[in-house]
Amino acid sequence: MDVNGAVAEGFEPVREAFVRNFEVLGDRGAAVTVYRDGHKVVDLWGGTKNVDGADSTEPWQQGTAQIVRSATKGVAAAVLLLLQQRGELDLDAPVGDYWPEFKAAGKERTRVWHLLAHRAGVPVLDRPLTPAEAADPDLGAEAVAAQAPVWEPGTDHGYHAQTYSWLTGELVRRITGLGVGEWIAEEIAGPVGADLWLGLPAGEQARVGRVAQVDPPADPHGLRTRPKRAVSEAYADPGTLTRRAFAAITPLPDENDPAYRAAALPASNGIATADGLARFYASLIGELDGGTRLFTPETMELARTERSAGPDRVLVVNTRFGLGYMLHGAASPLLSPTSFGHPGRGGALGFADPDSGIAFGYVTNGFRKSVTADPRAQALVRAVRVCLA
Repeated sequence: MDVNGAVAEGFEPVREAFVRNFEVLGDRGAAVTVYRDGHKVVDLWGGTKNVDGADSTEPWQQGTAQIVRSATKGVAAAVLLLLQQRGELDLDAPVGDYWPEFKAAGKERTRVWHLLAHRAGVPVLDRPLTPAEAADPDLGAEAVAAQAPVWEPGTDHGYHAQTYSWLTGELVRRITGLGVGEWIAEEIAGPVGADLWLGLPAGEQARVGRVAQVDPPADPHGLRTRPKRAVSEAYADPGTLTRRAFAAITPLPDENDPAYRAAALPASNGIATADGLARFYASLIGELDGGTRLFTPETMELARTERSAGPDRVLVVNTRFGLGYMLHGAASPLLSPTSFGHPGRGGALGFADPDSGIAFGYVTNGFRKSVTADPRAQALVRAVRVCLA
């Protein structure tokens, strides 16, 4: 496999793991970037930009970007945390203080932090939205504001796979007057210098690779981990919270459609390079390239303090969440217990580890069925751990 890029001395195991992802784990096109203490130590890319189509042999370039699905949630969470840091938002206040319509149907005691910790009780919509409706922030906000919670807000947690888009997006709009994608461009991506977008500009469309669902390689020894029966059944049964949460947009959008990429859905359709994700997380835990830092130490601690843990009403496994970020655990292994970040269903992963100073970004164009612990991303995380040891 012809892998491009460079690694700093001591990080050679990450290159080895990246090559193995192509040779053994079936990656088609991907990139990984790692920062340590604000400086880049890994920057690798390889394969083809597109999984299929007439141009499926076009090589992945250093600036190739991909949709990162739920890894977008970590970027959106930073918006609310920065608004708190600036004194424009109180995370402990009722959501209705900023968004009066949200008080409907028994949600008047829902706190802002409940949205970030997946405790709001509205992971589903009784009437799913079409992709076109989902892209309209007014319609999405109206739908979640009218929705009755499926558990009393604040009393339990369950992954808000799709509704996180309108819950966070509308709150940002009510406070700032800007769409969440605009705010990210002006206050996060721009200052940090990160190739990362929520609402892809027309001029950047050519940089984004075509994605597709790909099957994992054959496992002749039968060693590959299979999901527990309860998890498989939850995804298969249309009546479960699991299936309904992911089906809040029905049918599933075409992720290669320029119109979908141009929409701003904070739960699912951010676009980033591996370097963009890693730079973003590096700026949350320290000074980036000796300069920019987004989070104060106090805000960083807020982000990674556990707010939800245990059986997840939607994902049907034990999960751990801080404020908008998944925390290290069995469902989403990160670098260490101090790590916080977010995977994207099918492969992407971004996270920061304050104790080691590591910030990590991985993107791929070959999506798998995994939700939180893709084996390719995990192989790279293990390699980083080896380097630090």
